[in-house]
Amino acid sequence: MMKELEEIRRIRRIIGAGIWEKSGSGLLLFRPGALPVTPSRMQIAYLIPVFAALMATGTALGTEAAACVFESADTPVPVQPIDQLVAANLTPLGIQPVLCSDAVFVRRVHLDVIGTLPTAKEARDFIQDPDRANKRRILIDRLLARDEFADFWAMRWGDVLRIKAEFPVNLWPNAAQAYHRWVRAAIASNKPYDRFARELLTSSGSNFRIGPVNFYRAIQNRKPDGIAAAVALTFLGTRTDTWPAERLNGMAAFFSQIGYKPTNEWKEEHVFWDPLGTSTTANNTAPGRAAIAPPPPAPAPNTTPSTTPATTPNIPPITPAAAPDRPRCAIFPDGSKIELPPDRDPRDVFAAWLITPDNPWFARNISNRLWAWLLGRGIIHEPDDIRPDNPPSNPALLTYLERELVTNRYDLQHLYRIILNSRTYQHSPVLRVPTPAAVANFASYPLRRMDAEVLIDALNKITGATDLYTSAIPEPFTYIPADQPAIALPDGSITSPFLALFGRSARATGMVSERDNKPIPAQWLYLLNSSHIQRKMEQSANLKTIMDPSRKAPAIIEDLYLAIMSRFPTPEEVATIGAYGQVQPAKPAAAANPAKPASVVKRREDWLDVAWALLNSSEFLYLH
Repeated sequence: MMKELEEIRRIRRIIGAGIWEKSGSGLLLFRPGALPVTPSRMQIAYLIPVFAALMATGTALGTEAAACVFESADTPVPVQPIDQLVAANLTPLGIQPVLCSDAVFVRRVHLDVIGTLPTAKEARDFIQDPDRANKRRILIDRLLARDEFADFWAMRWGDVLRIKAEFPVNLWPNAAQAYHRWVRAAIASNKPYDRFARELLTSSGSNFRIGPVNFYRAIQNRKPDGIAAAVALTFLGTRTDTWPAERLNGMAAFFSQIGYKPTNEWKEEHVFWDPLGTSTTANNTAPGRAAIAPPPPAPAPNTTPSTTPATTPNIPPITPAAAPDRPRCAIFPDGSKIELPPDRDPRDVFAAWLITPDNPWFARNISNRLWAWLLGRGIIHEPDDIRPDNPPSNPALLTYLERELVTNRYDLQHLYRIILNSRTYQHSPVLRVPTPAAVANFASYPLRRMDAEVLIDALNKITGATDLYTSAIPEPFTYIPADQPAIALPDGSITSPFLALFGRSARATGMVSERDNKPIPAQWLYLLNSSHIQRKMEQSANLKTIMDPSRKAPAIIEDLYLAIMSRFPTPEEVATIGAYGQVQPAKPAAAANPAKPASVVKRREDWLDVAWALLNSSEFLYLH
């Protein structure tokens, strides 16, 4: 690690004296600062890959040391059905999984369940808890009951449901806030998933007051086929772009009688069942006709205004015989046909089919999606690309999860518990057999970078700083309290430069691929050289308390590791960091004794270098 620290100091000295700028073509260019010697172009070209390598290696100590830090000595015994079904696929591959350590688990489960880094105290207490048989289960139950659980999973569902006030969804802030409040309340109360889906599909009313009606507004294409595609992606986990036209049009018939009606309040809109097609918002792409009467013609110039009271133009009512031609027959995604009853909302007909326990599409989609959210990869991969030619890697496992969900009346927290308590979820992050089959069958916990919102919240929690989140829409809901974490932001339009750079979902289509957690050089340079991160560290009251000069170096190192890495440092790491700093010249009397080593003096800058190196390590940036 000493080599990495010295290289980091050299890079900071060179880059810190200059400015990285983005050119018109999008390339990152370096403008040198006031260095005594300006770095050559070869040096600058060398810095990006060197820094990338440092971030890739982080503070790794080697295979044996990594095993001690990241893995448990306990042998995983497949007791639960999940573990037995996973082991049935791993055994023929000759793979024996290894469990993660307590330090890895406490960090992993905090980030996966509540999107929040554990505090140094939470990490210390859990690692030192002697109740090895029960402490992981107890921690899982405690996290599922925390407020951050609803915040974090409302963020996850916000991506799927496209909760965004601005382009291209254009919900408007009032509606986005109402939508998010409803989603968060449903998660906090553990609303059964079948009720959650039914309310999204069948609700009617004001977009400002009835949150779930915004499902039909958070769609770019509000024509029946566009709505059908959004419903299939959200609740069936399938993409309709490869469907035959007859199949898509048959499903679209269920959504052909949705009306959109404006009110006198700015941007308010009612979504309702409109079997006669009598009302729709002007200039909308939804079917129907405008119910807003055109204004009376203006009086001709130089004429005396009439004293006759104005009359509202008479719009003849639409009778069923004169109603727009609506489909009388619809086709469910499984191919079965139904004649739409004239006295029942077709949306209700579709919802009743969708949530029936005999329907495999519904439970399969959410079971696979939730598994992918917790383990980084779906049993069917990608989780929103379920189709006959994309089979599950473990069909029996997926069937088991579906059955558990239906048997427990669509209780999603039950599904969380059985997955999180499984040995499969608690596997080591060290991939011992780097083959596609091992990855697809969950031989290890998949490494992946933290989501943008989770990462900035972690940085703020460590440093005690806050971020400014704003929306381009001037009113309303532009003020975000300074202490509100990014995972709790209710609207995808409320953002910051950090969230945009680190791949936050655009919430335009609801697809998993919209959230991009692949690291890019611009992100590395931002963490390396941005004044934003530098200010957080240099002005941090939390780090100042940890780095108090009156404290002993081993205590400072331990607290830094617990706060940033959620684990205790190894003896090798303590020794390496303890030797890093300015060597104090030996006094003449001490110089005569060669057995006494020269002392190392730590300046605050040295401690900040250590903290900066930990924050830029892959161990910190990645879920493991």
